[in-house]
Parts: sequence; C-alpha cells; structure tokens
Amino acid sequence: MVRLSGSSIFPATAQKPPTAPGTGGGGCISLSTKKKLLLENLEINGGGGGGARINSWIDSMRASSPTHMKSSSQSLSQQITLPSAMDNFDQIMEASRGKQIVMFLDYDGTLSPIVDDPDRAFMSKKMRTTVRRLARCFPTAIVSGRCRDKVYKFVRLAELYYAGSHGMDIKGPEKGSKYTKINQGTEPVICQPASEFLPMIDEVFKELVAKTKLTPGAKVENNKFCVSVHFRCVEEKKWSEVAEAVKSVLKKYPKLRLSQGRKVLEIRPTIKWDKGKALEFLLESLGFANCTDVFPVYIGDDRTDEDAFKVLKEREQGFGILVSKVPKETNASYSLQEPTQVMDFLQRLVDWKKLAFQESRM
Repeated sequence: MVRLSGSSIFPATAQKPPTAPGTGGGGCISLSTKKKLLLENLEINGGGGGGARINSWIDSMRASSPTHMKSSSQSLSQQITLPSAMDNFDQIMEASRGKQIVMFLDYDGTLSPIVDDPDRAFMSKKMRTTVRRLARCFPTAIVSGRCRDKVYKFVRLAELYYAGSHGMDIKGPEKGSKYTKINQGTEPVICQPASEFLPMIDEVFKELVAKTKLTPGAKVENNKFCVSVHFRCVEEKKWSEVAEAVKSVLKKYPKLRLSQGRKVLEIRPTIKWDKGKALEFLLESLGFANCTDVFPVYIGDDRTDEDAFKVLKEREQGFGILVSKVPKETNASYSLQEPTQVMDFLQRLVDWKKLAFQESRM
C-alpha cells in the first residue's frame, strides 16, 4: 500500500521526452488571464469573504452553466475550435508509433452523459463493453471527482485503475489483470494522499446537508476525500443561497479549499494533488515515470480535467482530448463532442490495436 503524506507530491519528470509529431503548441491554448483570475477568486482557503467574494462565486457558477455559455456576449467564434480527434485519428496514431499507449478517462460527461441526478449517471452497456475491450489492449484508468467506490459501481470493470476524489483515492486492477501493478507482490497499487482529511470531510458533508436542505434542487454528495455541492437543479435566483451556505461552512476549515466543475461546487483538501498528479502517479506506478516510449491519452470534459491536460502539454507527451460541443479555452489538443463520440473513438483505438497486432504476426 502506498500512502503519501498530506504535503507530498511526486517529483517533476527528470527528463522531457522529444516532442511527438502533432504535439507541442499546435491545437493547445492556455486559459485566458481573465478566466485565471476568476478561478483564483473561486479557489479560496476558508475565512474572510463578504459580498464581493460571493458575487465572484455567482459569476463563476454562471460561467459553468452551458445555458449561459451559449448566451454569453463573448462570441464563440473568438475562441479556438480544437481539431476533431476522430478526423485526426491517423495523425494521433502516427504520433504514438513505437510507444505504449496509456488511457485516462473521466467519467461524468465522458463515459456517461451529464444528467440532473448524479446518482443516475449510468454508462450504457455498449460503452461498458467498449471500455472493457480498451482495457484489454492498453492500461486504462478512470479518473473522476466522484468517490472511487461510487465510480466503480457505475463502471463495474475490475481490470481498470480507478482514481476517485480527483485522484486522491487510487486503486489498481484486481490481481490477475494483465496490467496489475503489485506492491511487494501482495496488493494492487493504492494511493491516498489525503487520508488525514477524512474526518474533516465527513463533518463538512453533514454541515452542508443541513445548510442546503431548504434550497430546492441542491444536492450534497460525499465523495470521500471531497464534498460536491450540485446546483444543476437549483433555480438561478437561488444560487446565492448555495454559495452562502458553502461559504459559511468553508470559513471554519482553513485546510480545505473550494473549486468548481460543471454546475458543482467542490470542497477538497488544500494539498497539492489533482487529476494531473494522479496521472503522473499512475504512469510512475506502471513504470513509465521518465520514459520516452509512453503515450498517455487523457479524455475529459470538465474544468478539473485541465490539470491533466496541462501535465501532458508540459511533458510534451501524449494528448489531451476535450469532450465538448462548443469551442472552449483549454490545454487539450483535440476534441470529441459527446460520450457517444468518445465511444466511437475508443472502439477505433481497439480496432487499430488489433490490426497492428495482426500485421506484426505476418
């Protein structure tokens, strides 16, 4: 079992691999200064506040709403549209030639559609079959903000790596899987860098349930190492109630911080750990920490996935693929429009792998 202290992070890659064809600057754009400042206002440690801070939270909550995104005064044409991963499949495969592909997949909005009730975000049987086939071809991990156990109940595939709570709870495939990494020959790799925060997270969850129970549509989810406050079903005029409730609780816990996903406010530990760190940990556990012959592919749809996209961009290795129907500012290199297109892309990867194997035996 691997348990990291609350302040520990993995060291930076000792050596950068050469840029693969099609990677680097092309297709990758940084978050704008304006959006960075907005995010910095949102990602706070407890304490302090006031009306100005709540207003910045509300602005950010609006920015995460697809409805507001479509009606925004900022023209979508002013944002760069990423090239399609499907249309550029051959280019991606050429860049991966001679390298080990490792797949990282977000869950909500990537393998399953975004739904009003987070407890009903089921993936289709066809998607599950496709992901199972993918895992037989490549090491595959699910990286989600949800509790690891909850994601596993949705996916139900023992041969995958699961990184829940934004990577703060990682477990490898069950023993006997082709890509299982065994520590000291006894158990799949486990990483829980924020275990000391568990009692605090439980306290915050209970307080937020009590604080939001009178706000229709608000839902608080305990994701073990973080707490998610969903406002997807809350009327916009009531969003300030949700923000106030979160602020009133968070100010008592300076070791926790607030971040945001798609119509969800998330409270998590202030440790330097996110989906990007989870990606690096998993690559290291698979023996690819400083390798130039590995090709990570991360597919996700949310702001929290940007940490992983950024890692791949900085490593100049592999690609990030954003799932979105509209142009966005992102560190990803390619895009897919929706989960059904993700499934088609994954199946194409499986077919490509099978063909490459057959050709190698000829």
